[in-house]
Amino acid sequence: MRLRARYTARMTGPRPPGLTRPELRRYSRALLVPEWLDAGAQERVKAAHVLVVGAGGLGSPVIASLAGAGIGTLTVADDDRVDLSNLHRQTLYATPDVGRPKAELAAARAQTINPHVHVRAAPRVTPDTLPGLLRGVTLVVDATDNFGTRYLIADTCAAQGREWIWGAASGTTGMVSVFGPHAGLRDVFPDPGDDLSCDEAGVLGPVPALTGQLMALEALKVLGGVGQPLRGRLWTFDALTGRARTLTLRAPARADTL
Repeated sequence: MRLRARYTARMTGPRPPGLTRPELRRYSRALLVPEWLDAGAQERVKAAHVLVVGAGGLGSPVIASLAGAGIGTLTVADDDRVDLSNLHRQTLYATPDVGRPKAELAAARAQTINPHVHVRAAPRVTPDTLPGLLRGVTLVVDATDNFGTRYLIADTCAAQGREWIWGAASGTTGMVSVFGPHAGLRDVFPDPGDDLSCDEAGVLGPVPALTGQLMALEALKVLGGVGQPLRGRLWTFDALTGRARTLTLRAPARADTL
């Protein structure tokens, strides 16, 4: 009852700075969550600019969830086009979209999900374009399945002292972490090795869907300042057994710290 009274007071009282009445209505169910309401998380999320690299199996749920949650600015970077084999897991697209650019389609779908969000499609992420794409960005979400791009994002974010959300899905396994100064991709996976992409190893459709949703949740926790994001931890699950575990990550000692 006390929570309901606080929620009613917020919805009917003076409008909080930065949120319109339509936005309060749109995000009303999130505002019922005490931690979200008390932290002023919705206002923080609206002020954020998120760069999502990859608009495929992981990126589809990330983009849809972050748009629905009210991210202020959402940039979607992907240079691929929709293929028929994508459609069993890349839920932003439909059969008539085959052959069309993913970034443009994903940006358009995100805009229809939430007209309050500023959405744009970005060019291909390369060593030349990434620094420009990062200007003004609050948080990066790595939703790629390209190892070269993953390590480019990791190295660039690490060099800039940024946190970023990382996830991977292959076969029946998904993994999620919040990388940053505490631990990064190269601390966990020093090099790509013999890892296979979904094109080579296969993947069950719900696995990237669940992984991407968890990546979006971690992004909202970081941006909203709520809960305990997976900083220094790696969450992994096996879809066939239903087993999940959380591993504690520790970056190896650097020479300048010895």
